[in-house]
This record gives sequence, C-alpha cells and structure tokens, in this order.
Amino acid sequence: MLAPAQNITIERQPLAGLGDIVAPWRRLAERAAEPNVFYTPDFALAAAPALGRDVETILAWSEKRQLLGLLPFRPMSRRYGVKLPMLVGWTHPFAPLGTPLIDRDATAEVAAAFVGHIAGDASLPKLMLLPLLPDAGPVARALRGAAENHGGTHRAFGQHRRAALDLAAGRPRDLDEVIGAKRMREARRLRRRLGEVGQVEFAVARYPETIAQALQRFLALESQGWKGAAGTALIQSDAHRRFAEAALDALAGRSAAMVAELSLDGRGIASVILLRSHDRAWSWKMAYDEGIARFSPGLQAMTDLTAALLADESIRFADSCAVPDHPLMDHLWRDRLAMADVMIALGPGASFARACRLETMRRDAVAAARRMRDVLRRATAFRS
Repeated sequence: MLAPAQNITIERQPLAGLGDIVAPWRRLAERAAEPNVFYTPDFALAAAPALGRDVETILAWSEKRQLLGLLPFRPMSRRYGVKLPMLVGWTHPFAPLGTPLIDRDATAEVAAAFVGHIAGDASLPKLMLLPLLPDAGPVARALRGAAENHGGTHRAFGQHRRAALDLAAGRPRDLDEVIGAKRMREARRLRRRLGEVGQVEFAVARYPETIAQALQRFLALESQGWKGAAGTALIQSDAHRRFAEAALDALAGRSAAMVAELSLDGRGIASVILLRSHDRAWSWKMAYDEGIARFSPGLQAMTDLTAALLADESIRFADSCAVPDHPLMDHLWRDRLAMADVMIALGPGASFARACRLETMRRDAVAAARRMRDVLRRATAFRS
C-alpha cells in the first residue's frame, strides 16, 4: 500500500522532457488503475513533436521515488473565443482516451494530490476539462471525489457509450456468442462470396519488422479511401506519418502492437492496427479497400481479429475507440464503455457556470454543423 497523500511529491514537467523517466513511467503504465496506451512513453513521446509541443505534465512521486501518477494537460488562457483560463487534458485525433495514469494501489491518494496541487498553484487555472474519461471508472470517480473533498464541483459533458469487448468475466467461447449468430452468418456469407473472386487470407503481424512493413501497407490503403480524399490520411502529413512510424516501432518492440491484415490474391484489402497496454487492447486505426465495399472487407477483418482476441488469454478488455453509433463496431462488439468529458472547478465564483454554458453552446454548434454536413452530403449524392 501507498504512503499517505501528504507524502506524495508533485512535479510539473513538459511532456517532451520526460525521456529521462521512461523506466518508472513504464512501471506506472503497467500498474495503472486504468491502462491507457496513449499515455505510455512509447506512444506519448512519439506523439509529442507533432501533437504535444505545448503539453505539460503533473507527476506524482512517492517518498521512494516511485512514479504514482501522470496527468498530461494543456494550460489555456482562452477557451471558446473568450478569456477563460482552463487546464485541458491532452487528447488529439489519434488518442481517443484521456485517462490519467494513476497507480492502482493509490488511486484516491494520487487524485487528491493532483487536485490539491492544481488548487494551490497560482499559475494553474482552477477550471479543468478532462476529455474522454471512462465515466464509471475508478480514475473518474477518484477525481470527482477529490474535487468534492476540496470544495469543488464537477459536471459531465458528451456522455456516450462506445463499443467494447469485455473478456474479463465469463470469457466468451466463440464468435457466435460474442458477435451474434445472425451477424456471423452474414460475415461467413460475405467471406464465401469474396472467396469466389480470389484467394482470401488473414494474417497478423506481431514482430517489429513485420509490423513496420504492415504499417506501410496500411498507410497506402488508408490514403486510397475517403480519408485520402479529405486530406486526413496519415501519410499525407509528414509529421503525422513520422509519429505513427515511431509509435508503432516503439510499441512493437515491447509486444504492444499488432497489425491484422485481410488480403485478396496477395493484395491488402483491409487492415486494423491494434495497440496494447497491460491487459487491455485498443482498435486504433482501420482502413479497407472501398472499391470492394460490397464484400465488407472491414467487417471480415474485424471478425477475424476478434477471434484472435478471444484466443489471447492475456487480454481482458478491448476498446473499439469508435465514435458513438459507429455503423460497424456498434453491431460487431456489443459490450459498451461509458465515456464522458469531465469539467471540474476548484474555486468559488461564476466561472464554472459560465464555462458550462459556453461548453454546451460549443457542443450544440458542433452538432448543428455535423447535421448540415450530412444534409449536404446526401444532397450531393442525390444530384449525382
């Protein structure tokens, strides 16, 4: 067990400067109450040059210099276009999870130390927005409790449930049980149809050399689809491509990544990148050949990958990283992970109420823009 909270030492360091604490950082990631591969040193340090240049971290240390907690954040002086200082947890388009790393034997103590430091440091905002936390997880509960104990308040935004695969209790036996017999009949029918076109093979790259090669095939496949047309494919940004290559190389060296590929006559038609930390896995990126969408190559690759996950006794939970109402993953993986963005205020005054109003307005505006985008896409498709 941990020493009392008053024996925890807090430090603030830039994310990019944490290269000298990689060993204790890795031990913390393995002991985290809630593992988060995106906050491991292998992923986070690779992402820092392109996606975290202004990111700082709050570190919690025990008396014996054991790293007990890591909270990456951006200090912002303006938010919503107005002057409103706020500490915002670090997420980005390639890191859809914002759970701070906290030692599983010290969850409440470290959360209290984080909150106490933020409340007492005059240079830090007293408003926090921590995006994409598992809403019912021990870390979110501990942070809310610490805020309340410090006289603060909190509110959840963007609550949703994303597809997941829970393998911890009563491990499923087969795909029909996990995915559903009806869905699997359709997947098998599509596999037979695809097999009439050519030879279908499924393979998983698990070693650094084969993962590096599989990543290059993934990048090429992704660029040929809608992300390439939109200019958001990884290969279209040198900085993002270098980040992905560095992250996958580092994770592969620790058996924390794999790339699942479906091929037709030796040509890749679907690819899924899976990341790991401790006993959890994340379906990070997927690409497929949109020219043969009628065969649902993405569905076929994911069913094969799900079978591989069922066979891996070391994985207890898999997160789809999917957006709400995802057309594939919500039907494929039927377990759910409740997510929320948590806003915390640690001081008196009207700033919390104001921030909540502005956050609500921002989300309403984003939702309206997405609805308009969808209307325009449907209108364009109809005219064509």
